[in-house]
Amino acid sequence: MIFKVLYQELPDEIPVRERTKSLYIEADSERDVRDKLSGRNYNIEFIQVLNDAHLAYEKQSGHFELETV
Repeated sequence: MIFKVLYQELPDEIPVRERTKSLYIEADSERDVRDKLSGRNYNIEFIQVLNDAHLAYEKQSGHFELETV
């Protein structure tokens, strides 16, 4: 499955919408996503599994790049 992760790069600060970033990662579960990103010290706000339609939309946006962890 492919997940979209919304996160802040600075874990010690209050989340600010304008600084929220996203990445796409392939994993088996939400727990697997968190395990794969544990070394990056991100403040993860939300993890969303992408269905086929949403994945197709994200690929068209031009910002889609599957993260390899």
